[in-house]
Amino acid sequence: MRIAFLGTPDFALPTLAALIDAGHEVACVYTQPAAPSGRGQGLKPSPVAGFAAARGIAVRTPPSMRAPEEIAAFTALKLDAAVVVAYGQILLQEVLSAPRLGCFNLHGSLLPRWRGAAPIQRAIMAGDAITGAQVMRMTAGLDEGPVLGGVTLRIDALETFGSLHDRMARAGAALMAQVIDAVARGGATETPQPAEGVSYARKIKAKDAQIDWSAPAEETDRRIRGLSPFPGAWFTLSSERGPVRVKALSSRVEDGGGEPGVVLDDNLLIAGRTGAVRLLRAQREGRGAQDAAEFLRGFPVAAGMRLS
Repeated sequence: MRIAFLGTPDFALPTLAALIDAGHEVACVYTQPAAPSGRGQGLKPSPVAGFAAARGIAVRTPPSMRAPEEIAAFTALKLDAAVVVAYGQILLQEVLSAPRLGCFNLHGSLLPRWRGAAPIQRAIMAGDAITGAQVMRMTAGLDEGPVLGGVTLRIDALETFGSLHDRMARAGAALMAQVIDAVARGGATETPQPAEGVSYARKIKAKDAQIDWSAPAEETDRRIRGLSPFPGAWFTLSSERGPVRVKALSSRVEDGGGEPGVVLDDNLLIAGRTGAVRLLRAQREGRGAQDAAEFLRGFPVAAGMRLS
């Protein structure tokens, strides 16, 4: 089929590659405009833009797909279908209706649970045991369209946003390729989402990343893993040069008790309101990520210290 692909981050790359490998004609790739990056804050194209350009595919980076000229340009492509993966813009009905067979979105949850911006993170932070990826036909409502296929993934005890993100991107790419092939053959089945069980995955904000040690250990552990490696749940500890911000990147729940935020041993076991969290990987501000043993060699954290 003749398709357009709309996506921006690394999560979208496996799906774009799968569609190309399947022999579909990617008429154009739409992605978010280049954004400031690095210490020099120079403009850097999105991962999808770089991938598409390297393969000679036309790339458009409109600041808004609501602009009349962009809607006209999209319509003029005379598409069979469009595939959307983490594009980053809400599409008007005029855009959704332009391709002959419609627009199809890869979403990182088992709908209707975790509609919205951050489904992978919110599933881990909520303590879900399973999640998945689904392909839905896009409609005007937020992630409300009928589902054409899905794959289920377990959330392991030490799962982080990063590890689940990568597994889901690969599984979702294979799923989308299968669904688009079925759409092309006229053999796709669409199932309306249930009316029950709707929840929304709010965008991750800065306030979500600060660790509150007065929470139960299970909740803190899920926050750490759900925000690792980005943006990274963080806390501060004291040093001779003043407070140091530390990102917690991996953890597990262990037995232990004490005043919340107090270090219980010399190996990064921290008390919560109930239970304790063992930090397995951390990153000091301005340094690289380190396993706990390596982190402690350069920055000892003794039992009895208080974290904030």
